[in-house]
Amino acid sequence: MKHLKDLKQLKSYRARINKYFTTLQGEYHIEKVLVKGAKDNTDTIDQKVWDREPEPATLSGLALAIGFTSINEMEAYERDGEFADIVKKARLRVEAEYEKRLHFQSSTGAIFMLKSQGWAERPDDSLLNEIPKTIQIEIINSGPKLADSEKDVAL
Repeated sequence: MKHLKDLKQLKSYRARINKYFTTLQGEYHIEKVLVKGAKDNTDTIDQKVWDREPEPATLSGLALAIGFTSINEMEAYERDGEFADIVKKARLRVEAEYEKRLHFQSSTGAIFMLKSQGWAERPDDSLLNEIPKTIQIEIINSGPKLADSEKDVAL
């Protein structure tokens, strides 16, 4: 019975996360619009008209959509929760949206958010200190002795 309850909770998390990201895409319909400057006013084009504008993904919005009461609660679940991988992937989707914004002209907000998530402009110098300064090479001879010249090779 516990397995069935776990499966329902897993599906619930997935459904809430998918609904959150689908909702962010906004809603629109297509209207026929007359082409400006057309001679006979019968030429039309399809134009997208937004009923609800798209919205950016946020960690707070994700946490609320899943059912958490705070970012801290969501982070604690990511560390210890039964379905932590699903929540971690959802967080990564939000992070990917911010990463895409780095390609826009004004990406200051995206940079701030990514830095708050642990991103850094420069590599961590402490990792460079762990690289060995010297390398020891040991040559091990195996097999037949190599020929010094063509004369030493017997056919």
